[in-house]
Amino acid sequence: MTEATAAPTLRGAAVGRGIGIGLMYGLFRPRVLGAWRVPTSGPVILAVNHAHNIDGPMLMGTAPRPVHFLIKKEAFVGPLDPFLRGIGQLKVDRATVDRTAITHALGVLEDGGVLGIFPEGTRGEGDFASLRAGLAYFAVRGGAPIVPVAVLGSTGRRGRLIPALPPLRSRVDVVFGDAFQAGDGSGRRTRKVLDEATLRIQGELSAHLEHARRLTGRQDPPAE
Repeated sequence: MTEATAAPTLRGAAVGRGIGIGLMYGLFRPRVLGAWRVPTSGPVILAVNHAHNIDGPMLMGTAPRPVHFLIKKEAFVGPLDPFLRGIGQLKVDRATVDRTAITHALGVLEDGGVLGIFPEGTRGEGDFASLRAGLAYFAVRGGAPIVPVAVLGSTGRRGRLIPALPPLRSRVDVVFGDAFQAGDGSGRRTRKVLDEATLRIQGELSAHLEHARRLTGRQDPPAE
């Protein structure tokens, strides 16, 4: 197996978590709520809303366990390619059925690790309004509980020194929800089961986001 297709390692993700902690707590003021809801062991999927590019690194630095994120292949350019792979992140081609990424993601769950997914598929409003079926597939196939995560405060304002980022030392809220099972318990992976799981997931994630907004008092409009 070549380095480019090597499976991600827990050690690499642990290094990534350490880097995330240093960067996110050094640049911003994360407020983490409900991290105790993430199971301390065993496979789990963190489903995260995605409105800003720092949402992934923010979760890597605030989650209580190392996270392997599925990240679009377009981010793996130049020196970022070996770096992201080295810290246990998974490259995925969203334009096709990426069997290597699927195998690696399922491998993370089989090894009892934490898989991070942006279920909207791409950066957008961050409101879970449009979900891809991939999350349901991994949850049902891997038998892993899903923990919804809302990252709020990353898009409200732009920084003066670095407009692409929130203001330095600004507060970003990371709210973890209750774990839930997406499947119906049958273990089947038919289209009907996956469609029903996707609807169940969307309801759970949207409800968590509304709860997180009420809890933090944030609505996170896009930065102007």
